[in-house]
Amino acid sequence: MVSPVQVLCLVLVALLWGGSNPFLKRGTEGIEGVRGGGGAARQFLAELRFLFLNVRYLVPFLLNQSGSLIYYLTLASADLSLAVPLTNSLTFLFTLLGGALLGEDVGGKRAVAGTALTVLGVALCVVSSVNESGGAGL
Repeated sequence: MVSPVQVLCLVLVALLWGGSNPFLKRGTEGIEGVRGGGGAARQFLAELRFLFLNVRYLVPFLLNQSGSLIYYLTLASADLSLAVPLTNSLTFLFTLLGGALLGEDVGGKRAVAGTALTVLGVALCVVSSVNESGGAGL
């Protein structure tokens, strides 16, 4: 059975994940120029330092991770056959919308068509889940 609270939590997770993706991408700009000097371990540590001292990366990262925490807690009681496709497809949708709002090239008509098909697929999953649980889910 799917409760409205579970659906809202899963949509919130998708929003946190998808909404933070374009900002994570922007926050990593400039990491190519980071030089650790002296081997792979120092390079790795220099890149970690760059990321975690960079507010443009750290804030979206923390939002993304809070989405992961909510997802983990929601999965304890949610139907996996609905939770996984709902969250993953809506994450894609929110990533596309966030990228478009930031002025990124999101793919034009093909992206819009793909997004429409994704929304249709999510709607079918939700309706199917509600029908299987006797209509009492939402």
